[in-house]
This record gives sequence, C-alpha cells and structure tokens, in this order.
Amino acid sequence: MGGLFGIASKKDCVLDLYYGTDYHSHLGTKRGGMCLKNGKGYSRSIHNIENDYFRSKFESDLPNLNGTVGLGVISDTDTQPLIIGSHLGTFAMVTVGKINNLDELGKKAYRKKLHFSEMSGGELHPTELVAMLICEGDSFVEGIKRVQESVQGSCSLLLMTEDTIYAARDKLGRTPLTIGKKEDAFSVSSETCAFPNLGFEIDTYLGPGEIVRVTAQGCEQCKPPGEQMQVCSFLWVYYGYPASCYEGINVEAVRNRCGEYLADNDDIVIDYVAGIPDSGIGHAIGYANRKKVPYIRPFVKYTPTWPRSFMPQNQVQRDLVAKMKLIPINELIKGKRLLFCEDSIVRGTQLKDNISKLFDYGAQEVHMRPACPTLVYACDFLNFSTSRSTMDLAGRKAISEIEKQETDFLEEYAQTGTPKNLAMIERIGQRLGLTSLAYQKLDDLVSAIGLPKERLCTHCWDGSSYF
Repeated sequence: MGGLFGIASKKDCVLDLYYGTDYHSHLGTKRGGMCLKNGKGYSRSIHNIENDYFRSKFESDLPNLNGTVGLGVISDTDTQPLIIGSHLGTFAMVTVGKINNLDELGKKAYRKKLHFSEMSGGELHPTELVAMLICEGDSFVEGIKRVQESVQGSCSLLLMTEDTIYAARDKLGRTPLTIGKKEDAFSVSSETCAFPNLGFEIDTYLGPGEIVRVTAQGCEQCKPPGEQMQVCSFLWVYYGYPASCYEGINVEAVRNRCGEYLADNDDIVIDYVAGIPDSGIGHAIGYANRKKVPYIRPFVKYTPTWPRSFMPQNQVQRDLVAKMKLIPINELIKGKRLLFCEDSIVRGTQLKDNISKLFDYGAQEVHMRPACPTLVYACDFLNFSTSRSTMDLAGRKAISEIEKQETDFLEEYAQTGTPKNLAMIERIGQRLGLTSLAYQKLDDLVSAIGLPKERLCTHCWDGSSYF
C-alpha cells in the first residue's frame, strides 16, 4: 500500500523525518526514500528495503542530510521521492495509491511529444506521470487538481518546494492523510502513529480530495474536501497500525469491536482464544473479553528478526517467512479447543500450514474467525494483493471448485448467509482443515468501524462501488 510523511519545521528536521517515515514501515517493504530542502538545494536518499529495516538502511545517510522541509515515503511500487524541474519551479514529490489508467495517461503524454526518464522494465513510473500532470497546470494547486480529475483509482501525494509542502488526499479519500502540529513544526502523515513520540498532536484529518499548503508556521486550505468518500475499510481490519486513527477512529478500538461482534454471533464451546500475530491480536482480545474466555498465545512471533511488516513479493519466500516467524508453544496447544481470530483470509496457504501444525502439536479443535467477510473481488483502488491473481483468493478458489467454471453468481456468494455463501465458506474451511470457520458479517464490520457504509469502500467483499 505505501505510506507518506512530510514535515516543515523552523529548525533542522532530518531526525523527525527519519523516524516519522520509519513509522510507516508496516505499509510496505519494497523501497524507502527521504528528501530534504536546505539552502544548498535538495538532498535525497533512496534504498531497497526488501531485505532490511528502513532504519538500518538510512542511518548511515543521516550525517549527509539536513534541511527544514522534508518528505519521506515507504513504497511498495516505484522508486521515490522524485525531484522535478519545471516551469513551476523545482519540486520534490511522493505518491501512494494505484493508477488504473496509467497506460492511457502515458499515451496522451506521448501524443503531446512529452517523455519520461524514470522507466523500469519498460513500465511507466507512476509518480513521474503524476508530476507530469502537475506540470501541465498554471500552479501547483491547479496541477494537483488536474491529477485528481485525471487519475482513475487513487492517488494521494506530497509535493515539496522551497519552504512548503502541498498535501493532497486522493479524490475519494481511499487513503488517509493527517496534519500534525507542535510548537516549531507541522507535519503530514499517512499514519497518525508517527505523531506521539515525535511530539506532534493531531491537528486535522484531510477530507477526500482536499489540498492543503503546509509550512512551519501553519496549514492553509487550498481546496476544500469533496462530499463523497470511499475510505478503505481494510485500513482498520489489517493495513493500519494499532496506534493509528483514520477519520478520528482508532484502529485497535475497531479491531476490539470486530472481535466482540464475532463473539456475539458464536455459540461454540472453547478453552482459549488466540490471535494470529500480529494483526489478528486486537480482534482476538475483543472476542475473548466479550466471551470471558482466556486469551493465550499458542503461537509467538520471533520479533528480533521478523517485525510486523508485509511479506516478500515472491510467494515462495512469503511461505517460507510465514513458516519461520511463528513458533508454536506445545504446552498451550495439546488437548485444547482453540479459537483463532485473524484479520482476513487471502489465499490461505500460510494459514493452512499453521492449522496443520496446531493439530500436529495435539490441538483437539481449531476454529477460525476472520474479522472481515470473505474476499471475493479484486481491489481496484489500492495495491492490495497485486502479486496474486484474483483466482488465487481462497473465496474464488472455493467458488471455482463449486461451479467448475467461471461464474456470474459472485454477488450471491458474497452476500452473507445465502446458500452459495455458506457453501463457499464450508469449502474454504474444509481445505484449511478447520473444525469450524465463520466470517464477520459485513454489516457488523461497518458497525465496528462506525462510519456509514456509503463512506466506506467495501468493494473487495461485496463488489460495491458507489461513485
């Protein structure tokens, strides 16, 4: 998915930028980057972080970086930040999102005899294309508006000039941006968990399509938010860090409520509740507290070398990492009836191995309660599951096995409680080797988040798209 962090300060801000960007490491593991502006110009550092921590990669660069304005990015796609020279002046920028009409916009640029310099494997660089669209405007704000009008999918961005950061949330607010403030600086961040330890307080949650101008002195609105919003529900289920808030709603609190709803709909008898580390833990705590059943950790994560982060892009490596990082505790497994809460079931390959291991260690029963409905549709708006085919989703595999062919009945499978929906869930549970499997109801997930459904994107579960 990726995350952004920017800061405008009255003093050197390199350490705030360094740690603020690092607090987005859970959002991606492909590349990280920082760029600062000082009296001598722009200084930039970019590293591949697929096999190491952001902090480890960038620590040695800090003595060579300084400035009072800076941008940072954790990217699961392209190399960023970019530094662009244009008729508007020189600027640096970072983006996060998914541009579905990238090729179409590129062809339009070629027809205008424009060119791109950042090409990887013949692919257009999304952030450079966004920069090109901005440069077609008469001002930075007009150019950013052009991006919001042109991009199909989503694109939130930060743009840095001499002493200013322009922050723009994507048109329908699928990805968040929040303004933080302290005595001598203002910042903008995808994740509010970056604020507390750096001394920032939440000032403003940007609305969908809103554009603001941030300096060390304050934050000025350049374009008001739109009325329509489709913020990604998966932020609260999985993507977001527990300490973060979106639209003023805390991630961990939502996960606790998700667990409570799962418990309210359950009548099985179990000995213990557990969470699949890490993002299943908050859901499991909510379930255990509501049911008044002990919460335990039959799996522990080896945190010294496997922190909370996305897996490698390569599926073989992903499976190996999943196997290596979770260590079972035999004394808490043998002879027990265990219920696990999980954020979601995507492919189920790693989960199947974990369930098999639990039974190998003598578990009497293993029940699974995902905190969201079955994933049936591909995400069209963010880089979720981009390394996997839609047909690899556990739900779609089950549907394919039931129908024996491509089907036009996806809506019936996606709707909670229908015969087709129940048959799909039963098939998934059988393949995973579970004693029982029950998914969260979509209405309950929406209630746990606390926003009206029309303000949430739930496309990957029900195929809906309001705008």
